[in-house]
Amino acid sequence: MAGRLEGKACLITGAGQTLGSTLGNGRAMALLFAREGGRVLCVDRIAERAEETAAMIAEAGGEAHAFTVDVSRAAQCQAMVAHALAQFGRLDILVNNVGIGGGDGPVHKLEEGAFDRILSVNLKGAWLATRAALAPMRDQRLGSIVNISSLAAEGGGIQLAYEVSKAAVNRLTTSTAQSQARYGVRCNAVQPGLMDTPMAVAGIAAASGRSEAEVRAERDARVPLGGKMGTAWDTAHAALFLASDEARFITGAILPVDGGMGVRIG
Repeated sequence: MAGRLEGKACLITGAGQTLGSTLGNGRAMALLFAREGGRVLCVDRIAERAEETAAMIAEAGGEAHAFTVDVSRAAQCQAMVAHALAQFGRLDILVNNVGIGGGDGPVHKLEEGAFDRILSVNLKGAWLATRAALAPMRDQRLGSIVNISSLAAEGGGIQLAYEVSKAAVNRLTTSTAQSQARYGVRCNAVQPGLMDTPMAVAGIAAASGRSEAEVRAERDARVPLGGKMGTAWDTAHAALFLASDEARFITGAILPVDGGMGVRIG
């Protein structure tokens, strides 16, 4: 079914691309949303990455613009939404995709600075972007917010800050859904499991001194469904559904996209 977001004004944070041989979630969502007729504001902390994604969309015949933002800064989130309104005249869809790790660890090793940095970006950034987007969405009495969570919200043990941040993103999702339903604004989350993305595979390989092939094989072996990780397209298609009018009666949902890993927890 083509045109599932026809004419919708979309804002996707983390729409750039970290270095690696595969596609990241943010870029995949931006490309897919544009392919389905959405007008996309590609937001990233690094300008060149956002511009590259926007250029890919334009080359394919879609409409996209790039904007540079640090989502942990309230004023920059307000400016981001203002730019979307200037470009599109409205804001229909917000995807909170920004997420970082690095320097994380189990509770007895995690340093305070790393904890603060990860929570500031992963949780505070999603809240600030959501808060900024709600004003026009509430005025329209229509809007869809999709947060990108992680299976780490429910399991793990070696990345405390990331795990806590994603568990909090899930609660941010349900709280927003509860408080904004009366204004016609929906809020849902995609909860990916192990994905073959640059941030995951290349990032872990670099941090652990292993090859990408070794990391990829180890992660594939942990996935029940087919013994293979998902890709950014799996995240993107789930986000597309939740963002679209097909999910018009769905709010407060946390959608697992994990190849069956979540049912093994516990």
